[in-house]
Amino acid sequence: MKLLTLILTALLDIIPSGDATLQQLQKRDSILIADQLRYGVVIDELNARQQIALPDFAQASNDTLTILGGWQLDTLVHGKTVRSRNSKAAAKILRKPFGLSASVVLAPFEEGRYMLPDIPVLLSDGEKIDTLLFKGLEMEVKTMPVDTSTFEIHDIKGQILYPVTFKELLPWIGGGLLAAALIALAVWLIVRASRRKAEALKPKDPAYIVALRELDKYRSEKYWAPEKQKAFYSGITDALKFYMDERFGVDAPEMTTGELFDALKSDPDITPEMYGSLKELFERADFVKFAKHIASEQENASALPLAVRFVTSTYQADIEKEASGQEAADD
Repeated sequence: MKLLTLILTALLDIIPSGDATLQQLQKRDSILIADQLRYGVVIDELNARQQIALPDFAQASNDTLTILGGWQLDTLVHGKTVRSRNSKAAAKILRKPFGLSASVVLAPFEEGRYMLPDIPVLLSDGEKIDTLLFKGLEMEVKTMPVDTSTFEIHDIKGQILYPVTFKELLPWIGGGLLAAALIALAVWLIVRASRRKAEALKPKDPAYIVALRELDKYRSEKYWAPEKQKAFYSGITDALKFYMDERFGVDAPEMTTGELFDALKSDPDITPEMYGSLKELFERADFVKFAKHIASEQENASALPLAVRFVTSTYQADIEKEASGQEAADD
């Protein structure tokens, strides 16, 4: 044990004002090395006109006794600490005599008996300055006792490992599933884009081949049954409208029967006989689709051959035009 004394110089006229205060921040029955303590004074019966000045303890800090931070001031009313951020409430407190608690935080780092310094406080009312002297306190710092008769040095223990719970794994599992889903989505989008690109680069079949392929689906007489005639005539007229759109440049799928045949009336590649028969076929299809008309077997038998003849005849006209044009170019 050793005695460590910290000395401060008293200022001006000294008025003894009792002992300083010493309060442990860690509530124990003794003070241990590295414990933190609040050391300070309590001044009673102050008013708003009075001012105080506190000593600078910064130089008193050393390796064995450290002062953590500066002075902390708290207003006391009836012995209780009052803190207010409201300026009006603070002004109301200061109208009456109040107390003031001033303290610093100490931390001893060596075992021993410390004589803490006296705390002189300058008090001024604007006309006179007095020095209030608070007597320093003694502080004994202890270490944890060790029984040397039973003390045995052990190896340093490794880090304690706790079992991993499902709750801890759940975020990782969720993240992994989300990452897998994003990767799968990216792969699907890439494959889809490549397929579309391949389809776009793939040469398209001529319109007449597409139309004949669609018309060939309705060759069976099973479509002549009354309950299937709507699908039969819709399929034939839709295939013909697709071909007319590609071959003659008319927006056939969006036109009514009257508008469509008005647009085709002046086309030289459609003979008057073909024009009349084809218009009759479309009008019959409208009756079947929208007026619940039941076509006869003769009408059903003639519908598909007429549609095929129209496609092949107009396609042949295109071939003849291209051949005559090539011959003229050769000449």
